[in-house]
Amino acid sequence: MINKLDILLKQPQKIYHTDDLRILWGITKPSTLHQTISRLIKKGVLIKIHKGLYCTIPISDLDPVELGFRLINRFCYLTTETVLAQNGIINQSPNKITFVSNISQKITVGDNTFLYRQLSDKYLYNSDGISPQSNGVLIASVARAKSDMLYFQPSYYFDKKI
Repeated sequence: MINKLDILLKQPQKIYHTDDLRILWGITKPSTLHQTISRLIKKGVLIKIHKGLYCTIPISDLDPVELGFRLINRFCYLTTETVLAQNGIINQSPNKITFVSNISQKITVGDNTFLYRQLSDKYLYNSDGISPQSNGVLIASVARAKSDMLYFQPSYYFDKKI
């Protein structure tokens, strides 16, 4: 157990899916994996965020954007209202952190609400205007976020011209 704990705490990553932990620790047996995770939760080393998602620091200390990016465990990127508000294109700050993915879903974790809009694969997997950040999070450019917003709401009003 100490070796697994040592391996976990030396990682720069702070958010893990069950499969990440399985690979990190080299565990092949599901019951062993779940037992190890349960023990680390009881010791306070791992914190359960959501089903199958854990962190090694308090949820309140996590970057909300990175949390939202890792939460659904599938391809997604930050876009629409969140990117547009961060760049002054819309004045109203969104009450949700907005992503696009191949599913539609709304999830609340702690004080953060994450909205995932389903985008057609034809557009979703086109990498134009999407950049990876140092933490692995994919973020749309302002132009891409505007295009995505118009895809979902063709008559959307933008406070500032791009």
